[in-house]
Amino acid sequence: MDLLVPYYEHPAARPAEWDALVAAAPLLYGVVLNPASGAGRAPDPAFVTVADRLRAAGVCVLGYTDTDYGRRPHADVLTDLVRHRDWYGADGAFLDQVPTEPGAVEHYRRLGVAARAAGAATVVLNHGAHPDPAYAGLADLLVTFEGPWDTYRDLDLPVADHYCHLVYGAPASARLSTRVKCAVPGTGAHPWGTLPYPLECP
Repeated sequence: MDLLVPYYEHPAARPAEWDALVAAAPLLYGVVLNPASGAGRAPDPAFVTVADRLRAAGVCVLGYTDTDYGRRPHADVLTDLVRHRDWYGADGAFLDQVPTEPGAVEHYRRLGVAARAAGAATVVLNHGAHPDPAYAGLADLLVTFEGPWDTYRDLDLPVADHYCHLVYGAPASARLSTRVKCAVPGTGAHPWGTLPYPLECP
């Protein structure tokens, strides 16, 4: 199983859940680290510790960076990428809010190059919907669906090895069609504060 887990909870508030993530290392494609809707303004010691533990367990740590659908300046995105590397040892980049239309491809090509130069061995673009094919060569993984199970279960989405589906509000019986995936029970404004079913804590 290849789980890409965006878990947006503070380690001090949910230590058991972070322990479960570390223990599940063999199941994980990677974990998205998101201390403050990005790297934040200063290192957070609790996130430094969990990032170290994840890497020691062989898990790819993906630093969360918002790109605001191409509107966020390149320099600001790069600052986040470098902070994730320097503060948390992130060896991957999770670029969020990526558009689907082809007009932004060159912008994201430059961001992908910058992410690699900042030390990201793995680059993930989160479109949340199926993007133009021109994005395929820009990253290791494209998130081509992010949304609720009630929508996902009725769709017949294209599938490829470099596609990922992130589904919330999902039942324990949910089956996702991509190799890399994550289905969580959480709903509402903060669904990624819950772990995927294989890792649920009591």
